[in-house]
This record gives sequence, structure tokens and C-alpha cells, in this order.
Amino acid sequence: MNFVKRAALSLLARRAKTALLLGIFLVICTLLLGGFLLQGATSGQEAEAQRRIGVDVTVRGDKLTLATVAALGSSPLVERYNPLLRGAAKPSGLTPLTSDVPKPDDAKPDDATEDEGQDGLMLNGIRDSEMLLDFASGRSRIVAGRALTEKDAGRRVVLLERRLADKNELKAGDTVGLRSSDGRRTETFEIIGLYEDPRPDPSQWVAPSELIANQVYAPAPAVSALGFGTKPSTAVFKIGSPERAERLHAEAARVLGGDGFRFDVNDKAFRDQVLPLRRVGAFAGSLLWLIALSGAVILGLIVLLTIKERRDELGMLLALGEKKWKLIGQHTVEVTALLLPALAVAALGAQSFAEEAGETLLAREEHTASLPEMRMEAADLGGVAGIGLGISLVATVVPGVGILRLHPRSILTDTE
Repeated sequence: MNFVKRAALSLLARRAKTALLLGIFLVICTLLLGGFLLQGATSGQEAEAQRRIGVDVTVRGDKLTLATVAALGSSPLVERYNPLLRGAAKPSGLTPLTSDVPKPDDAKPDDATEDEGQDGLMLNGIRDSEMLLDFASGRSRIVAGRALTEKDAGRRVVLLERRLADKNELKAGDTVGLRSSDGRRTETFEIIGLYEDPRPDPSQWVAPSELIANQVYAPAPAVSALGFGTKPSTAVFKIGSPERAERLHAEAARVLGGDGFRFDVNDKAFRDQVLPLRRVGAFAGSLLWLIALSGAVILGLIVLLTIKERRDELGMLLALGEKKWKLIGQHTVEVTALLLPALAVAALGAQSFAEEAGETLLAREEHTASLPEMRMEAADLGGVAGIGLGISLVATVVPGVGILRLHPRSILTDTE
């Protein structure tokens, strides 16, 4: 009789043991599939968090120029970058806001800050307004028009605060004139957007150029052309992960020519969001190995006991001329045949198990969003089927080595 047919008849004849093996396989497949789903969800969420948050590296130094910032920003390690070139510009046909707090008597009108244009606007030369901390955190937001992007590098455009625009009856699309701090150069800028910063003004008097409402953002090249030089005070580079920071530091040393710069890494947001996901993903990976090993051991012990109980049957088949490898194959088929129904049933409950496990693990971590909706892919089922098949082979072939040592005469003699 074909050993595959014998395996089917054996499963039907031993219903209690078949139900036990099926139950064990169901638990194994459910846990394995849940682990795959949890691992896939955390990987996807980690990739999204890396893309959205990244790690900010701030560079300061005397050798920092718009050219060196652009050279460092072109590195494949950098995803986005933003220089900050500041200067107090005098408005042309534009009235800045002033502090509601009276000016103190000891503030001299001929201070150096007055000469630098403290009665005007603070012009901030940048590349990407969305990289600014206030905009990235959502504290400041665009209320009209659009944000400033790297595509505006060759244009003369500005972002104005809503209060400044309201006072001067300006809107997106209008133009404003800005003069250099010495008043010798005047340029016309188009208002591409209005932003709103809800922070209140300082409780003590400050120069108009230091008021929040008088902060104007423009492309760094346009600010430089207005006479504010080419040396930004800082430059912020967004990289994908903290692991890239050391390589970027080496790149900065090469571009800036030595160690005469300050290199600060701010990865708090990254660690708050990504590291908990990595821990959950690592747990899911360890769970897969533990389940596979435990499943192989448990099934192996059951098969070993089954082989000992069926010594008479095995001796009879060997006496009839059945090959030993076919006897091992029969046990392998008996165990493997239960894999498909167990996997089908596990597919129904594994997703809810993985979601509950993921939310429970992430609930212990602070500042971490919930896992995204888990979707079962064919690759997940294939992975579980592959591991299940490997468990079946290990659990039957290893104990089946004992069959190779059996001799029909000794088995039948012991029976008699």
C-alpha cells in the first residue's frame, strides 16, 4: 500500500492524536502568523517614522557659508537641509509692529542694535520653511498661500506673519519692498504665503525686529543678495537615522576643512517614535524563533512517542518488505497534512492577536503612536507555511532516525 494512503488511514484511525496534533499546529501557526504581521507592521511604521521625523543635525562654525552648506546638503546622507541667514532689514512702504510695552528710559537710541535696523524687520534667509522647528511641530502654520520650499531658491519671495500682513492690509500675491540695513539697496519681494504664530509678544520691551510678528522668511540667496553676506549662523540637516550622524560628521569635517565647527545631533523625536517600534519588532522576531524551536521540540516528542507505540506496526511493515525511508515519509506526511487546515484557521485569528499584542507592547512606551492597520499578505502566509513545513520535517525526520535502527525480527520476537 502506498505510504501516503497509509498516512491518511492512520490519521482517520487515530482521531484523538490527530486532533491533538492539529491543535498544536493551530497554536503554532497562529503565533507565527501574528509574529509576522506584528513584525511587518512595525517595520512599515518605523520606515514611515524615519521618513517623517528623521534626525536633525545642527552645524555651526565660522567656515559655514551658503556654498559649504549646499555642498554638505548634497551628500547622499542628507535628506533635507536648511541654512539660516539672518539680518535686520528696513521695510520700504511697510510698517512693522511695535511692542505694546513702553520703551525703558535707559535704552539709548544710538545703541548698536539701533544702527543694525532694530526699528525694522528680522529677515530670515532659509531654504525650506517646513524644516523650521515651529512649523515642523505645528506651532506655526500657513494660513494663506503656501510654504517656502527649495524650489524658491532663485526667486524673491517672502513669508509674512498674519498680524504684520493685517496691519499693512497685505495678502498672498502682493509685493513688498525690503531694504538692506544700511539703506543702500532695495528689492521687491512677492508674498507667497502668510503664516500664524500663536505665541504672545514678550512681557518686556524688545526692538521691533525681535517681535514674533516681524519675523519675515525668504530664500537664503535672496537675503544674501540684499547685502546680508553669505555666512549663515546655523545650518540644519535632516538625516534618516542616528547611525548616519557619525558619517555626516566626517563629511562635514572634509567640507569645512577640519574640526572648527560645532556639530549637534538632536534625535530625541526619532528615539521617542522609532526605538519603541524597534523593540516591538525585535520582540516579534524573537517570538518567531522561540515558537519555531518550541513547536519543533513538542511535535518531535509526540512523534517519538508515536513511533514507540507503533513498533508492532512498523515491524510488520518491515517484515513485508517496506523500505525504512517510506516509514519515515509516512510520519512526515501525517504531520504535514495537518499544516494546511491549521494555517487556514490561524489566518482568521492571527490578525486580532497581533493587533492586541502590538498595542499592549506599545502602550508601555511613551510618545509612540498606535500601530497602523495590519494587512495579511501572501508572503506572510508563505513564510508561516515554510516554517511549519520545516518544523514538520525536523519533528519527524529527527525522531525517525530511530526507525533506521529497527529490525523486524527483533520487533516480532519482542512481541511474542
